[in-house]
Amino acid sequence: MLQSHRNLFLQIMAQTNPEPIALEIVSAKGMYLYDLNENAYLDLISGISVCSLGHNHPVVENAMIEQIKRHSHVMVYGEVIQNTPLKFSQWLTKQLPPSLNSVYFVNSGSEAIDASMKLAKKFTGKSGFIAQKDAYHGSGQGPLSLMNNSYFTQKYRPLLNNIYYIKQNEQIDFAIFESVNIAAVVCEFIQAERGCMVSDMNYIQQLFALCKKNGILFIADEIQTGFYRTGVPFAFIHYNIIPDILVLGKALGGSMPMGAIVANKELMSAFSNNPILGHITTFGGHPICSAAGYASNEYLFNHSAELNIPQKEKWFKELLVHDLIVSVNGVGLLLACHLDPQIDIVQFNKILLAKGIFTDWFLFNMNAIRIAPPLIISEQEIRHVCQIIVDSLNDLSF
Repeated sequence: MLQSHRNLFLQIMAQTNPEPIALEIVSAKGMYLYDLNENAYLDLISGISVCSLGHNHPVVENAMIEQIKRHSHVMVYGEVIQNTPLKFSQWLTKQLPPSLNSVYFVNSGSEAIDASMKLAKKFTGKSGFIAQKDAYHGSGQGPLSLMNNSYFTQKYRPLLNNIYYIKQNEQIDFAIFESVNIAAVVCEFIQAERGCMVSDMNYIQQLFALCKKNGILFIADEIQTGFYRTGVPFAFIHYNIIPDILVLGKALGGSMPMGAIVANKELMSAFSNNPILGHITTFGGHPICSAAGYASNEYLFNHSAELNIPQKEKWFKELLVHDLIVSVNGVGLLLACHLDPQIDIVQFNKILLAKGIFTDWFLFNMNAIRIAPPLIISEQEIRHVCQIIVDSLNDLSF
C-alpha cells in the first residue's frame, strides 16, 4: 500500500478499532481479493457472509448495470411503485411460508432488528424483550440494548429497559415468559459471534412453544444464516418452526447494503397507522440494491444443489484436524475453527493473510477463525485453505 494512502485512511476515515487490517484492495473477482501489488487473497469470510456468489458475479453485475440505466433513487421507501423492489419482494415471499407475506426493505441488518423491535412493541402494546446472552444483533441503540456484554454497551447507557436474558441451550426460566410485558423474543439460531454456536432442536422448540403459549412474538435474526448459508434457504427450516418476524440482511442485497423484515400483512400493517410512518427509511428498497439482491438470490436458489453446501461443511470439518484445533463449530458455511487458547488469534490471522488467506475473528470469541466463504468455494480451494491453516499451526512453537 502506498504510505500516503495508509496515512489518509487512518487520518480521514473514522476507525472502528486501533489496529485495522489496512489492506488496500483494488479489485475482486470470484473467490479472490487483489491488493495494490496484485497479490491475491482467498476470501474466507465473504464480507462477513455478504457475497454469497463471490465478488463481481456477472449475473449480479449485469442486473445492477441494467437498473442504473433505468433509474436510481426516486423517493423514500413505500411511497411510489418501483418495479425492481416490487419484483424482489414478490420473489422473496414466494420462498417463504404463506404467513410471511409482507416485506419491509431497509438499509442493513441492524436497522432491520431495530424496525422489528418497534413493530413488536407497536403490535403487542408491550415493551419488554427476551434476548440471548452473547448474541449480536447490530450496533444501533435498539439492537445494542439486546446485548448483555458490558464491554460493548457500558459507554452507551442508558439503553432500552425491560430486556431479559436467557442462555442458548440451557434451562429456560419460564417465569420470564409469563411476564405481561414481553413483546418478543429475539433469537439467533446460530450465535455467530460466539464462534458459530448452534442451537439445539429441543431448546428452540421449547422457546417457540413458550412464545405461542404466552402471546409473545418470535423474531428470528437470520441476518447471517439466511440465503443458504447453512445449507437450506433459511435456518428456521432446520427447527420446523415459522417465526412471526424474519429479519434479513448480509446476503440479502447480493453484495449491496440491504436489510429487511418479513412478517404477516396484519402484523406489518401496524406501521401504517396511529401513528402513520411507524418506520420510515429514505433508501430502503433502493432499486440498485434490489436489482443486485434479486439477481444474486434468484440465481443462488436456482443453483443451490450445485453448490453442495453440506458437503463443503463436511470437507472443512474433516480437513481441519490438528492438536491445536479444539473444534470446528457451525453449520453449512457458517463455521468457526476454534484454536488452543494460547494462540493469539489476531497474530495468527496475520500469518494467514501473509499466505494469501483473508479471514477474521469473532466479537465474543477470541480463540476462533471465522470461516464463512462465498458459497461458490470449490473443493480444491477448501483443501488449499485447510492445508495452509494446518501448516501454519505446525509452524507455531510454544
